This record gives sequence, structure tokens and C-alpha cells, in this order.
Amino acid sequence: MTFYKYQGTGNDFILIDDRAETFVVDQARIAHLCHRRFGIGADGLILLRNEPGYDFRMVYFNADGAEGSMCGNGGRCIVRFAHDLGLFERRTRFLAVDGEHEAEATETEISLKMNDVSAIDVREAFCFLNTGSPHVVQQVEAVETMDVVGRGKPIRYDAQFPGGTNVNFIEPTGTNALFVRTYERGVEDETYSCGTGVTAAALVANHQLGMQSPVAIRTLGGNLRIAFTPQPGGTYTDIHLIGPAVRVFEGTIPA
Repeated sequence: MTFYKYQGTGNDFILIDDRAETFVVDQARIAHLCHRRFGIGADGLILLRNEPGYDFRMVYFNADGAEGSMCGNGGRCIVRFAHDLGLFERRTRFLAVDGEHEAEATETEISLKMNDVSAIDVREAFCFLNTGSPHVVQQVEAVETMDVVGRGKPIRYDAQFPGGTNVNFIEPTGTNALFVRTYERGVEDETYSCGTGVTAAALVANHQLGMQSPVAIRTLGGNLRIAFTPQPGGTYTDIHLIGPAVRVFEGTIPA
């Protein structure tokens, strides 16, 4: 079976064309394939499958082998993969675990439309919201040198978040710009970038700091942009995650 490795600002994924649905879903096997010492190495594995009425369906698994919630950078990578497969020319509609998504592909970037966000839960030390996956967003100083795993892991497992949460630490770097670092559940480590996480960070930066769309995001793996439209009542629509998605290599694994 052929696999393809893609990355979006350092968030890397194993992509498999499973339109024939021959890939055997097994949590231990997927975790092994994602293992960086004993497998291919990735933050997650994504199956591209057929879906009536859409160009394709995205089925996403975390690095621990469990099926995950929406992954923004994974969504951008599967759009690039589908484009490389010739499934669409410029614009596409596909189905993911959190519903329908639209996207546009150019030579250098993928713009992925995210689901609307209905509310931001502002708490004493952080904000909490769901951008397809649950996220804590906390503003800090000196984010570049902080211990993301040491500070993020206890929050990720805090009992106030049933099922766990991702944790984002943000620091303003300009008028409409942020540096974001993320502890990601399912990977159980810091990732180079998290698409739903930087989306959450940008919306919180608008809500709390007055940053305007588009917000420029710096991650360890590269640069992204988040465009959005604030609505009365604290909701957000027309949310787009924009940035590069690149094929790295391909290979084969036993079927």
C-alpha cells in the first residue's frame, strides 16, 4: 500500500488514498506507523475516502492511533493531497468529522474554511473555545523560551475538560500578529504547528486584544494567517486557515 507524507508548517501527516477502503483501521498499527523511531513518523494519519455529494471524506487519526477531532493543518494537507490526485482544480468541498468544509488551492497555499465559532469562554487565567477541536488559549510572556510541555500537560489533563483539551500559549508580536506554541492532545507533546489551535489563538486575540483579521501567526514550523468575520454576540464566521501544505515523500507499507 502506498503512503504519502505531507506537512503543513511542520505539522506532519501520513496520507493514504483509501477510496477502495482497503486500509485496515487498527489503533496499535496506526500508532506504530506514526512512531518517530519505529515507524514512518507523523503527528497523525489521514485516510482519503469517497463521500457521496463531496469530492472526498477526511478520516483523521491522532499519533496515538485513536480517531481524532478536526485537525486544521491535516485538513489543509489532505486538500493538497486531493489536488495532487486530480480530484479538483481550485476549489473543493469535503466532509470531515466536524462536518462540511470548503477549501481553495493555489500553487503555494491552501485556504481552508473552518466551522463557525459560537462562543469564547473567558475564564480567569485563559480562554476556552472549540474550533473543531477544544482549545485553551493563554497569553504569556517569553513564549519562545517557555516549557510548553511542562505547563501544557497539566492543563490538557485537567478534570474541568472532559476528554482533554489542546493548550495554546500566545504572545503578541505586532499589531495583528502572534507567536503561538501548542501542546496537542493525542500527540501528547508540543507540535510544530496546530491549525485549529492557531485559529483559536487568532479569535481570542481579536476578542481580548482587539487584533483584526487577518491575524499573522508565527509557529515553530512556519507562518500562517487566520481570516475571520466577527459577528454581534461574540460569534465568528467566515473563518479561514491559510498557509502552505507540502508533499514531503512517498513510500509503501504492507497492506
